[in-house]
Amino acid sequence: MKATFTAGQKELISLLSSMQPICNKRTTLDVTESILFQLNARELTLKATDLEISLQTTMLIESDTTEPGMFLVSGKRIFELVKEMDGDISFTVDESSVNIKAGAIDLALNIKSAEEFPPFPERIENLMEMESSFFLGLLEKVAFLIPQNNANPALNGMLFEINANQLSFVATDGHCLAQVISKRYTSPEERKWLLPKKAVMEIKKILEGSGASEKVFIGVCGNQLVFSGKNFNFFTRLIADQFPHYKAVLDKEGFVPARIARDSFLKTLKRASCLLAGQFVSTNFAFVPGSLNVSIHNKEVGKLEEHLALEDFSGGAVESRFYSPYLLNGLQVFPAQQVDFFIKSSIKPIIFEAHDQECDLTYLVMPVSTTQP
Repeated sequence: MKATFTAGQKELISLLSSMQPICNKRTTLDVTESILFQLNARELTLKATDLEISLQTTMLIESDTTEPGMFLVSGKRIFELVKEMDGDISFTVDESSVNIKAGAIDLALNIKSAEEFPPFPERIENLMEMESSFFLGLLEKVAFLIPQNNANPALNGMLFEINANQLSFVATDGHCLAQVISKRYTSPEERKWLLPKKAVMEIKKILEGSGASEKVFIGVCGNQLVFSGKNFNFFTRLIADQFPHYKAVLDKEGFVPARIARDSFLKTLKRASCLLAGQFVSTNFAFVPGSLNVSIHNKEVGKLEEHLALEDFSGGAVESRFYSPYLLNGLQVFPAQQVDFFIKSSIKPIIFEAHDQECDLTYLVMPVSTTQP
């Protein structure tokens, strides 16, 4: 192969940056540390895979290539080199290396045959499309809760459900549960996909860098789910384990509604969390008409007692114990100044809800056993 092409540094480094989490992951194949470069007359396509997730991106280039060609190059090395360059970068490819020039910079990297690269997914079947900013907004409401290495593999992912009435994202770590529902997008056929955490986080990064008015297409390719945009295709394998049957725990029968000022509650929770000193110490929450009394006593650090105004609570007194960081993590994604929630007893969860024209958000936290400190 003999070819020369020119690419802009800013656009190229953006594409190479998006591939670093993929090509830097250790896999059973050393070749996955490389990025596949595919050249056409006016387009450069980059591909990276760690055998679980795969990313394909494209950009326009100036090239003397008359026939398609491809090569493999270290993903980390070319990223680090291009990052330190400016302006237009010229690439000259021969059988064993790629020469890279920009201004006074002139260097070369060894390349490998593209035949070593794992087969890449093809033949995407698009199922639906939605605004990327809307899709990103839904992800942000649940992605924070996906655990990294839970003993139950099914919890290390986000459940994506869509049917004729709505779509929903659900995540749980076994202690808390976050769900966002929207009726804006539907599907005549009911579908469920369990996406691994890494896939959720990577597509989230990609969408954060895309325009607010752009579309994201969702499709399938064999046993993989595909997200496509203006210049990318992102593929992910799915978690085969069964996601927990979560709907029963969201049943609010017998629960009493209440409302609290979000910012004041968050500050109280942050102060309570400061007294934990890395320990799993529960905080006591006493709900009475007109007031929420919050207290924690950590013998090694100190104690806290605060009283917050509680609105619209008409039930009898309820006292329950929660781990304050669990409450704090979820409430930070609630946008409204007043937060609605439901409480029943010391052995039932607290359920927070928010509703607007775009979606319904639910965040649930299980109580700590009274035998815990």
